[in-house]
Amino acid sequence: MSEHSHNKENPEILNLDSLLDYQEGSVVSRMLVNKKIGTVTLFSFDDGQGLSEHTAPFDALVYIFDGKVEIMISKKTYILEKGQMINMPANEPHALKALGRFKMMLIMVKT
Repeated sequence: MSEHSHNKENPEILNLDSLLDYQEGSVVSRMLVNKKIGTVTLFSFDDGQGLSEHTAPFDALVYIFDGKVEIMISKKTYILEKGQMINMPANEPHALKALGRFKMMLIMVKT
């Protein structure tokens, strides 16, 4: 095989900021990985958008790569900014509220 041959398994360099845009009044998502062991999904939230309180059966790691967000986990509030991350434990109620526009990567661990 030549060094330039391409197949489905070749790694691709991705720039998080350019993978999804903001949309006015909306939450936008783009799944990057969808495997039995977990998922990786990017989200962008317009100012004031959020996710109401819910639970998930799996641990979820949230990495903020643009903007600022208020995350509530089990009634405790955390403010995260670009470059920060937090673990949302399985089965714990959590909610998100955009403090201005923000983008995050959600890594769901299913095993």
